[in-house]
Amino acid sequence: MEDEWSFLRKLAARLRQETAILILATLIAILALVEGINTGVVFWIWVVVMSVALIRRPLVEKAAPPPAADPVPTDREVLLRTVFSGLAALDVPVLIIDREASVLVQNAAADKAFGAFPPGAHISAKLRSPGVLDMVRETITTNAPNQIEHSERLPSERVYIVRIAPIDLPETDIEPGTFFVLSFRDISELRHIDRMRSDFVANASHELRTPLASLRGFIETIQGPAKADPKAQQRFLGIMFDQTTRMSRLVDDLLSLSRLELKSHIAPDQKVDLVPLLGHVRDALLPLAGDLDVTINLHLPPAKVEVLGDRDELVQVFENLIENACKYGQEGKVVEVSLLNEPGQAVEVVVSDRGPGIPAEHVPRLTERFYRVNVEDSRSKKGTGLGLAIVKHILTRHRARLIVKSEVGKGTDFTVRF
Repeated sequence: MEDEWSFLRKLAARLRQETAILILATLIAILALVEGINTGVVFWIWVVVMSVALIRRPLVEKAAPPPAADPVPTDREVLLRTVFSGLAALDVPVLIIDREASVLVQNAAADKAFGAFPPGAHISAKLRSPGVLDMVRETITTNAPNQIEHSERLPSERVYIVRIAPIDLPETDIEPGTFFVLSFRDISELRHIDRMRSDFVANASHELRTPLASLRGFIETIQGPAKADPKAQQRFLGIMFDQTTRMSRLVDDLLSLSRLELKSHIAPDQKVDLVPLLGHVRDALLPLAGDLDVTINLHLPPAKVEVLGDRDELVQVFENLIENACKYGQEGKVVEVSLLNEPGQAVEVVVSDRGPGIPAEHVPRLTERFYRVNVEDSRSKKGTGLGLAIVKHILTRHRARLIVKSEVGKGTDFTVRF
């Protein structure tokens, strides 16, 4: 009985496959009968056509679906190498760790920042911060991304946003939470800028507070005890004039810094000849040098020496450097200004004095705002503490460098390298 049903199912399927031919043969037979052709002949022709249609092999056979292939297990080493190839080009330190917090892969940036981890080493081999280790343990347990702020003190102070997240690997047999990415985003520069901004506000307030307090005290004295003393009034008015001049210089320098910061990203594109420019600066400072009994010697090449720059800003740079050399190197009596333009070398302007020099611990901080090696000496020479900060900002805009070399008792060299 079962064989009969199987035969009938196959016959029905075959009839469905040949439906078009069967219908066409039947229509032709009907037309033949209508035209008066012998019924017996038409019947046997129809039977033959139907038999051939059912017996022959079908023109299109439905292919049986291939058996499902067994899934190929994922090669973890190949997978890690593939993931690492994408991380290697990043300049952000990145580690790939497993559920045991062992380092499997690290990119070149991580190697540079923390040193090479031994193969399979725990992250605590290089990262001993309790906060980082706790965060890693928590993420491994919960499979939830996390991040903290972390500071490294050695070899230099760096601040990172450390983030960890599980790696999702779709279309593989590796379960989520098997591997984790640990990344380090360096925000040291942002923190440094924040500190500089707060220090700037504090220092600017302090610098303005002193002359304002002096002015207020002298005004009260002139209005009170010295009200009828013309000599005291003249003396106090002279001091008040000096204090207001100092505040005016300070405000001018602050405005100059603000303007420089606004256009620090725009490099100048005009050609400036440094030979006549340095001559102009020397001539402008001759009265000051004469008052201080200092000689300014220029050493200039005969030909033009052109650089891309803003003439007014470069005048400000060299006026500041030569003026500082005259004031703070006054003991040496001579300031040497040399313009160097050797073939194949960068253009350099060297301003040298033979003064007392600057202790080595102060040299890296000379271009900080309001930083002074000697506060009283700077104020007595009418310095605002912003001159070298302005020089640094101008040279940064000009894509130039300021190099300071000093030796106590022998003098100081300030080199501007274009």
